[in-house]
Amino acid sequence: MMPVAARTVCQMLQRRLASSAAAACLPPAELRSHRSALFSKELARQRSLYPRTEKIDVMLQGPGLQGTLLVMNRGLSTPYSCTRHLTEWHVKSSALALVDGQPWHMHRPLTHSCDLTLLTFKDDDPQIANQAYWRSCAALLGHVLDAAFKDEFSVELLKLPEVPVTAGAFCCDLVLDSRLDSWIPTEENMRSLTRDALQLIHKDLPWEPLEVSATVALEIFSHSRCKQEEVEERAAQSQNGTVSLYRCGDHVTVSGGPLVARTGLCSQYEVTSVHTVGECEWGVLRRAQGLSLPLNLTAHHKVWKMLRKRAERLVEIPSSSTVTPPLITEATPPQQ
Repeated sequence: MMPVAARTVCQMLQRRLASSAAAACLPPAELRSHRSALFSKELARQRSLYPRTEKIDVMLQGPGLQGTLLVMNRGLSTPYSCTRHLTEWHVKSSALALVDGQPWHMHRPLTHSCDLTLLTFKDDDPQIANQAYWRSCAALLGHVLDAAFKDEFSVELLKLPEVPVTAGAFCCDLVLDSRLDSWIPTEENMRSLTRDALQLIHKDLPWEPLEVSATVALEIFSHSRCKQEEVEERAAQSQNGTVSLYRCGDHVTVSGGPLVARTGLCSQYEVTSVHTVGECEWGVLRRAQGLSLPLNLTAHHKVWKMLRKRAERLVEIPSSSTVTPPLITEATPPQQ
């Protein structure tokens, strides 16, 4: 009789091959719709776990809010819900939260009484918010690239490189359809990608968080062997065996750390380059890069030009960074 572990691996491989074959014939737009529908289904299931209203105490921390107590709804209220009991400035400026000192997305439901700190880009120490912003800019670039090519061309988004803000550019690694292996990006291509990103920023779309089991994540990304490997890797690194997903519009992605609340927190944003890095197991590896500043922080055009020049250069990422989890991860509530 086959051992349980071996049987599980075989079943996972069979499911992966079968589902990938079934999904391969779907055009990219239908795949995005499929992923989004599964995301909605799991979101509804998780919300149904809280059929009756239970109150929790949320004690606010931070300048001007120290000691403010809010009574909120367990499993329904979020840090964003809390800002709506404060001022318009808190609603618009809060990028991320700390729940009992741990990073927590603004739209993730609160599951217990806690201390809550709202983070902005103008805090005395904005490091956590800045890194979440950089990660979110890379995720937004992935959203743009996923829909930028005609439906007959496949786009495989690889695991987002976790690069510090000091790298000078955020990055999104991808493999395009083999028929585009000879494609050389032009300045007009960069401007087109930038316009697409600015449209998403103008829509001020929320990044919707969802913590799911590896089984659910594997089903959502059943079309992509690459994403399924990432799911298994991140689930193995997680204390709860879960995976953090985010949705923006109909685009669903995996993230190794928290994202900011919404696309509208971006101000200046520009796609600066797409480099051909080399060959990988999925095909020709390309690295798209960009530069951005958050809302209420702007740069003089001469300074922006200098930053842009730097952001055009290839960001070298050690291969080990693709398997090392980020230093700052989001707190994950237990799965029910």
